[in-house]
Amino acid sequence: MTGPDLPSLRETVARHGLDARKSLGQHFLLDPAVCARIAALAGALDGRHVIEVGPGPGGLTRALLASAAAEVVAVELDRRAVAALAELAAAHPGRLRVVEGDALKVDPGALVPAPRKIVANLPYNVATPLLVGWLRGAAALEGMTLMFQQEVAERICAAPGAEAYGRLSVLAQWRCRCDMLLRLPPGAFSPPPKVWSAVVGLTPHAEDPGSVLFAAMERTTAAAFGQRRKMLRGALKSLGDAEGLLAAAGIDGTRRAETLTVAEFDTLARVVMKVGGR
Repeated sequence: MTGPDLPSLRETVARHGLDARKSLGQHFLLDPAVCARIAALAGALDGRHVIEVGPGPGGLTRALLASAAAEVVAVELDRRAVAALAELAAAHPGRLRVVEGDALKVDPGALVPAPRKIVANLPYNVATPLLVGWLRGAAALEGMTLMFQQEVAERICAAPGAEAYGRLSVLAQWRCRCDMLLRLPPGAFSPPPKVWSAVVGLTPHAEDPGSVLFAAMERTTAAAFGQRRKMLRGALKSLGDAEGLLAAAGIDGTRRAETLTVAEFDTLARVVMKVGGR
């Protein structure tokens, strides 16, 4: 069965009983034009090994296979979707590999060789933990093009002082250049979610902070934004000598977390790492 002989996405959904499940955070993209647009937003895929998470019936997968990607590896937890994707793999021998499993437990670096990109319409219920995990290992990735709920996308891209600016903003922008690429209304999905969605492009920065500093940044941002209304000298007490940490970083303890730039958080996290603050 070759590309033109494949059933339509809606036929695939019907044949495999692929009703979207809320428990899996599923909202399928069935419009080939929208899928093609998202694949194009991922940039050059020539020779790249592309990881897709939560492909569902394979709408975006088909668009990725239409590119010049060396291979597409689809990680899917839903067995019904795995069966549907098997048909697609048969139509593209050697270019699509389907991995049944939980993406939260999959290491992209071990899954495919470099150069690697992740392109996915992420399941809503695990999108944030997936992103944080990939940020930890961002040095192994060339880039990510990811669909989130618009609210989450805005948090990722928010600037200091903005209402949406928070821990996820700092972690994402510290490790990557973050660009809002596309917004999609509920009607673009089946079934339509209650909110708009958005695609974010994340390009890892050249400098890799390493696992120890990343862990320090996670602790620092968790403490700082865990009690947003508190001044930093109060919010950071769980890390140890808050006043001493802030003084060493050259940051006024009366400021609040949302006023700090990503660069200031970097300075603070390096101090936390150095003194072993917890």
